[in-house]
Amino acid sequence: MNAQVGDELRHDWDISEVQALFELPLNDLLFRAHSLHRTNFDPNSIQISTLLSIKTGRCSEDCGYCSQSAHHNTELEAEALLSLDEVVDAAKKAKNEGADRFCMGAAWSRPNKRDFPKVLEMIKAVKSLDMESCVTLGMLDNDQAQQLKEAGLDYYNHNLDTSPEFYGNVISTRTFQDRLDTLNNVQQAGLNVCSGGILGLGEERKDRCSLLIQLANMEKHPDSVPINMLVQVEGTPLYGQDEIEPLEFVRTVAVARIMMPRSVVRLSAGREEMSDEMQAMCFFAGANSVFYGERLLTTDGASAQGDQKLFASLGMKTSLEKKKSVGGKNKHSHAGHESVTPA
Repeated sequence: MNAQVGDELRHDWDISEVQALFELPLNDLLFRAHSLHRTNFDPNSIQISTLLSIKTGRCSEDCGYCSQSAHHNTELEAEALLSLDEVVDAAKKAKNEGADRFCMGAAWSRPNKRDFPKVLEMIKAVKSLDMESCVTLGMLDNDQAQQLKEAGLDYYNHNLDTSPEFYGNVISTRTFQDRLDTLNNVQQAGLNVCSGGILGLGEERKDRCSLLIQLANMEKHPDSVPINMLVQVEGTPLYGQDEIEPLEFVRTVAVARIMMPRSVVRLSAGREEMSDEMQAMCFFAGANSVFYGERLLTTDGASAQGDQKLFASLGMKTSLEKKKSVGGKNKHSHAGHESVTPA
């Protein structure tokens, strides 16, 4: 089984190959993943993103994990779209704490005509701070994706969440194909794609294999692959779900790195429940980005102080620190040449 041949990226994975990767002895799997990671990235650099909810609650989708769905009784207080000044203040704070990318999420099924122009202004304001920008706004059509591109947006996040086979157990108000269509519109507009999934929804290993195949067999690999661990919220249908085993999570990170060797793999939701040792294994397996800050939309995140202590103990530096140290663009070594860091 050849995971990669030379520098060629694969887009033709099948289920038996991915299952075989998952079934490798853990040391063998980690060795393969880390070797590829080291070939394509600085293994001691971590990219930092901060996520802000710019419009909270009353979402019309029924995603079974989400506290913001209007279908679930989570006692979350809905909020209107934040003002431009509030967003700029939050972005400045994030940059001061070490983030080089500012992500904004709105609890929408799709952007509405009233608020979408305001989001475009937020993107422009974040870019003026010399930060990368990312938004997650639900489904997009071609025109909306193009407007985001023209506003200067760097990344669009739209997770597939889980496998197409298991998807109907989690969400009924939009289809898996709807998600693929949005990702296609984003790529056609020339935006970087940020797309991954959530582990611990009740899926089986074959579903995790299928999710990764959907991502890796895209015409262009996602620039960023967030791997989330379900954060259980009381009042949602998935509250009380059995948690995923830590080593199974690590295996998933490693397989993602092997299948998408040049994509940034991000530890996202659920990190506050992970031990330092589990996170360190994920970084060795190929994760090289985190969400930073004590709030991820409406759920708790890992503290900035705790993250700084962890990175220091591992001898890791943030990409912003490396950028300042070289006095130039955020770059890393890629097997003898330099490339601007993706997602």
